[in-house]
Amino acid sequence: MTGRRRRSHGEGSVYEQRPGVWAAVVDLGWIDGKRKRKYVYAKSEAEAVRKRDELRRQLQLGVDLSAQPRTLEAWLTEWLRDVKAHDGTRPSTLVRYRLAVSKHLVPGLGRVKLDRLTPRDVQRFLTGLRGKLAPASIIKVHAVLRVALADAERMDLVPRNVAKAAKPPALGRTERRALTPEEAKTLLSVLTGDRLESLFVLALATGLRRAELLGLRWSDVDLPGGALFVRQTLQRTDHGLEFVPPKTHRSARPLPLSALAVRALEAQRVRQAKERLAAGEVWSDLGLVFASTIGTAMEPRNVNRRFEQLRAAAGLDWLHLHDLRHAFATFLLDQGEELRTVMELLGHSTIRMTADTYGHVLPARARQAASAIDRILGQEGTA
Repeated sequence: MTGRRRRSHGEGSVYEQRPGVWAAVVDLGWIDGKRKRKYVYAKSEAEAVRKRDELRRQLQLGVDLSAQPRTLEAWLTEWLRDVKAHDGTRPSTLVRYRLAVSKHLVPGLGRVKLDRLTPRDVQRFLTGLRGKLAPASIIKVHAVLRVALADAERMDLVPRNVAKAAKPPALGRTERRALTPEEAKTLLSVLTGDRLESLFVLALATGLRRAELLGLRWSDVDLPGGALFVRQTLQRTDHGLEFVPPKTHRSARPLPLSALAVRALEAQRVRQAKERLAAGEVWSDLGLVFASTIGTAMEPRNVNRRFEQLRAAAGLDWLHLHDLRHAFATFLLDQGEELRTVMELLGHSTIRMTADTYGHVLPARARQAASAIDRILGQEGTA
């Protein structure tokens, strides 16, 4: 070896292994009864020194440099299997994580060594998704990678979460079309007599999510008291349809019922009693408010398909089932209800989420507030 230069104890050493190839070695100490060292290589002495210093920095941060190098694909597989499957992550969230990993992260970055992944790698990957996925979908894929690398950092597998330095595309604010009261009345008339009429009416009258509606039990409904309680949801998981607790403590909430909602539930009770009688012994008594014709959980996609048929009959081809939830919130805000009240009824985790989602309603209320000042001060018509 030529040009060998030793550093003081604890710093490691840098030396020229052969012309044009420099090596840096850092002593990892005694591990499992053996003296372990970590070697890296470079084309110049300066680069080798930089790599050695990076190794020393990682050691100080607690990174296990003795661990066998693994690819990002290997870590994501381990992460899903050994970490997320056992840390309380909701089954439906796990399904979305696995989809992002298998369809996007592994094909795009899977071969990169976990400890060699850089912010530039992640940024180029995100840029490459433009045109293939909507900005909102790219943001979700980036979020999955960020969470996976956060766990890798917590377990001392990497010195930092490089996904934090990469920027996904800006989502941009799009003006959501809101259902008008007139359109809502047209939809209600089309729903009349349909088997799922009560489900769709309740969605509009309470703002409940589809999963909350399909998980609702009669034991969660207090018709004399005019209230219902969100205590479980129906989610599709790797094991099929499952009933799971609401996502957050705010999602598990009581809801007052309007007269419209009470009538819809009373009609549903009558309709279901007839179906139960017709089903006879094959009826599965799960206690669900909205069930199949034999009492079992309903397939969520079938609910959406039926709604799409009904919205078309109402001349509202742009309307989605989830838009009924937005219509509920918009109607309340238009009538002057407080943002915090709407937040609690929707089960949002923060008031900021409600404000961001329904900000398009607030400008009209702000104009009304400005007009109120004119009325109070007697300045109407003087501007």
